Amino acid sequence: MVGVPGAVLMGLGSILGTGIFVSFGIAAGIAGPSVLVAVVLGAGVAACNGLSSAQLAASHPVSGGTYEYGYRYLGPTLGFVAGWLFLCAKSASAATAALGFGGYALAALGIADPAARNGAAVAAVAALPAIVAGGRTRSSRTNAVIVAVTLGALAAFVIAGAGTAAAGSANLAGALGGARARPLLHATALVFVAFTGYGRIATLGEEVRDPARTIPRAIVLALLATLVLYAAVIAVAIGAAGTAALADATRTSGAPLEAATARLPTPEVRYAVAAGAIAAMLGVLLNLLLGLSRVVLAMARRGDLPPALALIDARLASPRRAVAATGVAVGALALIGSVRVTWSFSAFTVLLYYAITNLAALRLPAPHRRYPRWIAALGLCSCLGLAFWVEPAVWLAGLGLIGAGLLWHRVGPPRRWRHPRA
Repeated sequence: MVGVPGAVLMGLGSILGTGIFVSFGIAAGIAGPSVLVAVVLGAGVAACNGLSSAQLAASHPVSGGTYEYGYRYLGPTLGFVAGWLFLCAKSASAATAALGFGGYALAALGIADPAARNGAAVAAVAALPAIVAGGRTRSSRTNAVIVAVTLGALAAFVIAGAGTAAAGSANLAGALGGARARPLLHATALVFVAFTGYGRIATLGEEVRDPARTIPRAIVLALLATLVLYAAVIAVAIGAAGTAALADATRTSGAPLEAATARLPTPEVRYAVAAGAIAAMLGVLLNLLLGLSRVVLAMARRGDLPPALALIDARLASPRRAVAATGVAVGALALIGSVRVTWSFSAFTVLLYYAITNLAALRLPAPHRRYPRWIAALGLCSCLGLAFWVEPAVWLAGLGLIGAGLLWHRVGPPRRWRHPRA
């Protein structure tokens, strides 16, 4: 069973990766230096959602996260929508991580071919399900190594780049008020997703010791550590390279920190950051595939997905079919080849997912409520308000996919199975 340190490491393994190594370059191209304000706003929204997730997990400690909370507190329709949104959002996030892995790995080799990057992304998605299917113990050990490498690389970047960032402080001009409301809110929606790996902790309800105590503490600790690290890394990257260079690098290679390290006087840091980015992308993929497969398992058990996906490997106690299905879905999304498209789609769907989380928290009985109701209400309003600041084409596609899921839920096979704790 996993304790607080292990749960925090699992959360950091999901958080640290795509957000700091890829997606902040997209947000910097939208909001300029004010992306630092977007980081603070995104962290505030994440804090509300984290507290809602924590009290829900403490009162209903089962695997499945908001999918289970929705069924318990909001009814079958919103429960299904939560599970469907989770699969959509985290599959898109995993595809972005896979593309980021391909971008940093090939940049380290001096290769700038988009087709090669997409191929490397799909190869990573194909390889990691074998680790996930091997069981939680192997996954946790691998995750601990990945988090250590990632933290070391980011610390080296901040230390080595502090002087260069100070010399380029003009690149940070206007950071505290230079962006208009629309680009700032758009950037906040994208940056918020970079904090949402803490939700991975909540899906471990049946795998941690003393979940009522472990899960809330692990979520808060992981979120605080991430906020400090994000602010430091982004400030150094903008000071060293400027937001235009970071945005261009994200668009062309999916590796914005590569552009920042190229401006530093210590070339060795470039290779350290590349190694950290590669490790982080693999860590994100590992944790997302693990979380996705567990939600697929929960939905298949209830009949919201084909029941064949609920098969458990007796020897390893692992849902191999669910793992394989998630790997296929993520690999297909990675073939899109655009980190901006996959990350923006993830932003829209994950914001709606956490809106349901906060709505479920508002329905908690008073004896199970650990925090004031205004926190969940603020989280709900923030998520719904931010979701529609992404590109209209993205949220229209997201709404269409939600409609398709609801159609399947209505006309698909009857639900013959109910979770005993639902």
